Amino acid sequence: MNEYPFTHNQTEHRFELDLLDGTTALACYVVRADGAVILTHTEVPPRHEGQGIGSQLLARTLAALRADGRRIVPQCSFAVAYVNRHPEWQELLADR
Repeated sequence: MNEYPFTHNQTEHRFELDLLDGTTALACYVVRADGAVILTHTEVPPRHEGQGIGSQLLARTLAALRADGRRIVPQCSFAVAYVNRHPEWQELLADR
C-alpha cells in the first residue's frame, strides 16, 4: 500500500491524505472545551474505498493526536469501529 502525504489542516479542522490523483481522504474533527478532539467524520473517495486508505488515515491521525498529547472522542462510525478493533489507541479515549 502507498504511504500517501499526510497533513493536519488546522484551518479546516481536519487531517488529510493526498491520494495523488486530485482526491483527498479526510478525518474531520471539532475540539471540545476540555481540549478533547471529537472525530466527527471520515471520508474516503469512492474509487479508493476498500484499499485500507481509511485505516491509514485514522492510524496517522491518532498518532498525530497522541504526539500532541490529545485525548479523543470517536463519534463517526468508522472511527468508533477502528478504535474498537485497535486496542493500542484506546488509551487516548477521553470518556473512559
